[in-house]
Amino acid sequence: QVQLVESGGGLVQAGGSLRLSCAASGRTFSSYAMGWYRQTPGKERELVATITSGGTTYYADSVRGRFTISRDTAKNTVYLHMNSLKPEDTAVYYCAAEATLERLITAGGVDVRYWGQGTQVTVSS
Repeated sequence: QVQLVESGGGLVQAGGSLRLSCAASGRTFSSYAMGWYRQTPGKERELVATITSGGTTYYADSVRGRFTISRDTAKNTVYLHMNSLKPEDTAVYYCAAEATLERLITAGGVDVRYWGQGTQVTVSS
């Protein structure tokens, strides 16, 4: 059974930092594109960042320059380093994995088969 398990969310003050982790089990995701989405109540899931098997990264405009996505293939884990956090970054963050980048980035993540359970990030002003 494939599982993605996130950790590292929490409450932080504006300007602070957090690191989210997503550990994959049940299969090897080294050839998969992986990424992070986030969602706030009443809104569609928003793509935050992606990383391909080759290490190519993408960031939403709202987080570029503040967030960094990385992956440790040996540990089957992807990370999201979040710096200079803002109250508008408050959301539930979801790890996602797909066989192709095209399926991973479809709007709202509708083509994503593998999701983590989500971790809450709250940034206070």
